[in-house]
Amino acid sequence: MKTTPHFQDADTFYEQLLDAHTGLSREQSELLNARLILLLANQIGSKDVLAECIQAARV
Repeated sequence: MKTTPHFQDADTFYEQLLDAHTGLSREQSELLNARLILLLANQIGSKDVLAECIQAARV
């Protein structure tokens, strides 16, 4: 699991993420987050890395 910053442009990503939530209800935002998590998890693919990420996010 990578724990050091690995973004090409973190500020742009954050802006895009905020923009994606603009105008959405809380429920729609939560659904967007859930879909995004599943899409990103699919990009990672490794169940071991995903399990490490889940554990790290709980801390």
